[in-house]
Amino acid sequence: MAASPSRSRRACSWRRWAGCSRRGRRRARPRSRGLGRMAGGGAPMMPEAGAERPPDVFDPRIARELVRYARRVVARGYIHNTLGNIALRVPDPRWEGGLVYTKQAEVSLEEMTLAHVVVTDVPTGRLLHGRVPPSVGHQLNREILRLRPDVNAVIHVHHDETIALFASGAITALRVLSLEFPYVMGRPPHVVPSHLNVELDVAPIRTFIDRTNAIIMENHGVTTLGRTLAEAYHRLNTLTAEVRRVLLAEQLAAARGTAVRYLDPLEVDAAYAEADRVIYPSRSAPAGATAR
Repeated sequence: MAASPSRSRRACSWRRWAGCSRRGRRRARPRSRGLGRMAGGGAPMMPEAGAERPPDVFDPRIARELVRYARRVVARGYIHNTLGNIALRVPDPRWEGGLVYTKQAEVSLEEMTLAHVVVTDVPTGRLLHGRVPPSVGHQLNREILRLRPDVNAVIHVHHDETIALFASGAITALRVLSLEFPYVMGRPPHVVPSHLNVELDVAPIRTFIDRTNAIIMENHGVTTLGRTLAEAYHRLNTLTAEVRRVLLAEQLAAARGTAVRYLDPLEVDAAYAEADRVIYPSRSAPAGATAR
C-alpha cells in the first residue's frame, strides 16, 4: 500500500531533525582531533579542528601515585570541595620542563579516580591527556615548576586554621615553635598578602619562590613544594601542624597572661641550613659510609 502524503512529510521532517539523508543513513559529524589546552591566561580552550593529536603521554602508574596521595590529603581533612589540587612533574625529553599530572576541574580530590587525572605541559598548560582541563590554580603550579627545576611536586589546599589565624590579624608571619619545623620545611614559608591572587596573576611568584618551599596565602590557603610528592606532602602536614600549635599556644598564653616562647630566629635559620643532613642523612653520608 502506498504511503499517504502526510506520512511521507512526517518521515522527511524526522529525517531532517535526526540529521539523516533521504535513504536513512545518518550523516557523519566532523570530529576534531585536537585536544583542549590551557591558554596563556589559564582559560580552557576548545579543541581546534584539524589540530595534531599529541603522542600518548599517560602512564597509569604515575596516575595511581597521584590518586594515592589525593586520598591521603583528603584523609587529613584538607579538602571541602572541588578546589585544591596536586601537581606531579615527571621528566619527558619530548616536552620542555617535563609533563605535569594533576586533577581535572569539576571534581574534588575526594571524588577523583584515575579517569580524572589529566596531563599538561609546563610552559603553556596544553592538555595532553584528558578532556577537562585543570582549574585556574594550575597556572600557579606550572609557574612554580617552571621557576624551580628542583621541584617536582606541588600541593595546594585551603587549610582552615591557616586561613583563620592570618585573617584574625593576630600574626603577620609564622614564627616557629617546634624544632622539627625548619628541618622538614628546608626554607622559611613566604606569606602572600590577601590583596594578591597569585593563582590569577603568577608574576609575583618569581620574586620569592627560590627562597621558600611553602606559600601561605592570606584568606586563601597554603601551597607546599617538594622534590618528591612525599616531600611536598610531609611539608604540608608539618606546616599545618605548626599553624595549629601557634594558634593553641597564643590562645593559652592570652588566657594565662603569659608570652609564647618561640624559638630563637638564629637557631631556626641554622636548622634550615642543616635540613637535608637531618632529614636525609643517607644523601650526605661520605662514599662507603653507612648512614645512621
